[in-house]
Amino acid sequence: MANNSLGAVSQTSTTAAASAAANAGTGRQSSADMSEQFLTLLVAQMRNQDPLNPMDNAQMTSQIAQINTVSGINDLNDTLGAINGQIDTSQRLQASALIGRDVLVPGREIAVGKAGAATPFGMELPADAAQVTISISDAMGTLVHQSSYDDIPAGVQSFQWDGRDGSEQTVGEGTYRIDIQAVDSAGQAIDVQPLSMGRVGGVVAGDGAPKLDLGPRGMVPLDDIRQII
Repeated sequence: MANNSLGAVSQTSTTAAASAAANAGTGRQSSADMSEQFLTLLVAQMRNQDPLNPMDNAQMTSQIAQINTVSGINDLNDTLGAINGQIDTSQRLQASALIGRDVLVPGREIAVGKAGAATPFGMELPADAAQVTISISDAMGTLVHQSSYDDIPAGVQSFQWDGRDGSEQTVGEGTYRIDIQAVDSAGQAIDVQPLSMGRVGGVVAGDGAPKLDLGPRGMVPLDDIRQII
């Protein structure tokens, strides 16, 4: 899968470069067209000017300066477009280094395999918490685990569940849900973002920034990565 995805990245990068070149070419053509039209209008204006009040040198110089300014702005836009295309290509190549790595992204799922082996999970706290309570439920909504932690600092925290329920029995295979509640020192609730793990299987390029293929978890943008495990 990784090889196919890398192939997709390479192909898309080539397509993006070709698209950027095509856009730059279109921009240059538009600039040339605009300059030609401007010169045509300027010549027509000079041919039809009032003989009693002809255009002086200062006016002509001003007209030529204006067209040079317009041409320069279009050239600058072409350059910026080419730079943006190079940045997108660079982001895709850098993102390909994450293939095969585990990452924490916003989500509430925990996958439990044989012998209770559970995937890591985490949370993102916007402020220091006096107490954090983590609850894990099975697919039927039945609470199978609950634990509390004191004095958790703001930021991203990761956890590893041992796959055991409240009676220390190993839970069955399947997907479980995490819910996290946090309060500050005044007892006020803190908005917590639960995080779940995904393994990067590939990088997909599309409109805008590249996205990571996390398999069953779907596609997520690079900005969703909270921690690389």
